[in-house]
Amino acid sequence: MTGIATGVFKKLSFKKQTAVKTVAPAGAAGSAQYMRRVTSTLSLAKATYQSQEILASQQVRDFRHGVRKVEGSISGELSVGGYQKPFESVLRQLVQSAPTSGALTTVTAAVTTGAQGTFTRSGGSFITDGFKVGDVVNWTGWATTGVPNNDHHALIIGLTATVMTVVMINGVAVGPKAAGDSVTCALVGKRTWVPSSGQTRDYYTIEHWFSDIAQSEVFEDCVFSGANIQLPPSGMATVEFPVMGLNMSTGATEYFTTPAAPPTGGIEASVNGILVINGAAAGIVTGMNVAITGNYSAPGGVVGTNVDPDIFPGTLGVTGQLTVLFQDEVFRDMFLNETEASVALVLTATNAANAPFTSFVMPRIKFGGSTKDDGQTGLTQTMPFTALERVDGSTVHLATTIAIQDSAFA
Repeated sequence: MTGIATGVFKKLSFKKQTAVKTVAPAGAAGSAQYMRRVTSTLSLAKATYQSQEILASQQVRDFRHGVRKVEGSISGELSVGGYQKPFESVLRQLVQSAPTSGALTTVTAAVTTGAQGTFTRSGGSFITDGFKVGDVVNWTGWATTGVPNNDHHALIIGLTATVMTVVMINGVAVGPKAAGDSVTCALVGKRTWVPSSGQTRDYYTIEHWFSDIAQSEVFEDCVFSGANIQLPPSGMATVEFPVMGLNMSTGATEYFTTPAAPPTGGIEASVNGILVINGAAAGIVTGMNVAITGNYSAPGGVVGTNVDPDIFPGTLGVTGQLTVLFQDEVFRDMFLNETEASVALVLTATNAANAPFTSFVMPRIKFGGSTKDDGQTGLTQTMPFTALERVDGSTVHLATTIAIQDSAFA
């Protein structure tokens, strides 16, 4: 008797296609890649049709299958570098080259308050170099009192051509130092964001290989249609990618040839890192979630075939929710006054000064509510929000709805 398939023997792998209706070839070893997961619920679904004939027997005589589609989602714990391709596809842009200042000898480092500080240059421009508010950067080359700035990840919370205001992510103070050292500032890893033009359309072939019963299910023409990021007050950060696809094929051997191992970056917990709202660290947010929705659709059937021709992208939307301790009027009045805010969230995998991380930046959000609970504990406001495209012509913010940076993006 054949054994029953078990989840621990199931393997999830994927590979980008060159175009729709072009299933990714099995290819050479390592051309596909295993994906990290908590669950993958992809499955084939079909429309069904039941006869409406009225017969003398007073019974239903026929039932047929119709249009096929792939549906489900892939969920996992958010990890450094773990989901670069899905995030690129959801945001419709590949990761971009990382900006760098090049070697500078005219930069002064100064402490402002706590872990915040400034790096001031006497010539050139951080903006021209390509840096933006919300970027996580790394400085090198500092000597003597400036040594604490070396290889120490910092989040940009303010920016002009000559002054970069940062907060050190692990809370250690900036090392003050006069100009003279040959120093360099560089973006850590790479970032992607929803672009204003040149958006990509990606399709993937995804395989479930049930190794314990030698069964393969290959899902074709799949689209990562969104991403749901959940940040509980205590626990691992999680991500879920809803998937739409056009068809499935089966086999008794693994389709992809020895996929590459999945990324090995550390898993991120909600409490490790920093959350900055309107340029200030927010220490009273007890939970957060972000939903990126691509609003994809399929025709639902065309004459002469039971497989749709394509999956069509819609307008990309970003919504979310904060739960905030009710300390004062600040968050409540952002809702009351329809005040826009910016959000930068950096999640780290360790407590080191140069900890691996993933960050999410929304340059412009509006709150849509502020309801409060009641009970014998600290009161909490629940504040849903919608992220919007930043279109004010700012040169210090990305003109986008959301950006994602990861120290392991390559």
